[in-house]
Amino acid sequence: MGFRHRIAMVLLFLASASVPVQAQQQQGDSANFIRRYFDNLLGDGGDPSAPKFINYPTLAFSPETDWEFGVSSLYVYSAKRDLTNRLSELKAFTFYTLENQYGVWLDHALYTDQNKWFFYGRARYQRFPLFYYGVGRDSPKGVQSVIDGEYILFRERVLRETWPSLYVGLELDFQAFNRVEYVDTAPGFSTPEVGAMGSTNAGVGLGVLYDNIHNAMNPRDAFYSEWAFLNYGSGTGSDFSFTSYIADTRIYRPIRENTVLAAQLYGQFTAGNPPFNMLSLLGGESLMRGYYLGRFRDRNLIAGQVEYRILPFSFSKRFGASVFLAAGQVYGDEHAFQWRQFLPTGGAGLRFLLFPEKDIYTRLDVAFTREGSGVYIFIGEAF
Repeated sequence: MGFRHRIAMVLLFLASASVPVQAQQQQGDSANFIRRYFDNLLGDGGDPSAPKFINYPTLAFSPETDWEFGVSSLYVYSAKRDLTNRLSELKAFTFYTLENQYGVWLDHALYTDQNKWFFYGRARYQRFPLFYYGVGRDSPKGVQSVIDGEYILFRERVLRETWPSLYVGLELDFQAFNRVEYVDTAPGFSTPEVGAMGSTNAGVGLGVLYDNIHNAMNPRDAFYSEWAFLNYGSGTGSDFSFTSYIADTRIYRPIRENTVLAAQLYGQFTAGNPPFNMLSLLGGESLMRGYYLGRFRDRNLIAGQVEYRILPFSFSKRFGASVFLAAGQVYGDEHAFQWRQFLPTGGAGLRFLLFPEKDIYTRLDVAFTREGSGVYIFIGEAF
């Protein structure tokens, strides 16, 4: 297992309060507090319509960052506590490393009453090393440079339901990569051709989304398909001019009781003159697990995955499992798309039912690639 994956050695401790948001604190000794904590976290009872909130610390290590300490938070609810409304979620993650690197991540997927409006986005602020391998599918296995920099991201979709489960709306994207430094470079390393010393780019576009998923953290019988484009240029305040097109389709079908077959096909295609940090990236904790996000980058990416989930086992109320396979490739001006160039990855995972009333699991996935493996611990399914 490679230490270059920042999330490859994550220890997850559920060690802070996880209670319905509206529950009142009760007084008592420390033993009663601990008992109440585990009752609230692991108990089967409670009001299914009540919001849920959990905090938990994380711990990771890599030679580039030394020890990393973080805190993650998750808040889930249904608008107006009406369970016919889709489950909304807010996630937060803050971290600090012994190399004075830090960051704050905020993600959300929010539905209004009767699911009429959907707000879906993420925000990032971090100073954290980026491992750069080069551009194209022939980039070398070893890291060519560790790039230090200050990274800001704000991505938001504001979508309105125009037909049952069909949403149309505005997509916004702002990304800034500044204060760039190249360290630990490989012999003969050349800086990226576009945006080597950083850039600021803002995009505006339109999106069409069909989404009938009721619980995005654990879809069981649903269909999701997003088609969008974002245009970046001087008119929006971008340093570079380019257009990004995204197609993301997912299907979830129950096979037997408590089992789900999930599949995803994803494509990201870029035209124009994008900086290196805004090329399509292969890898990450959701799609092409086992590869570092950005291990391969180029103008275009196409990838797909299938996963079979048992949630939970027939002999257990809490534990389940999954197996998954994926394949993907990047391609661009110097490397045309080729069917034989797909990279495979696959693995398996365990599941633990964290919030029974809301059907939310914690997942522990182990993924294997031609270059190594990765371990991922998160709340909610990968896709």
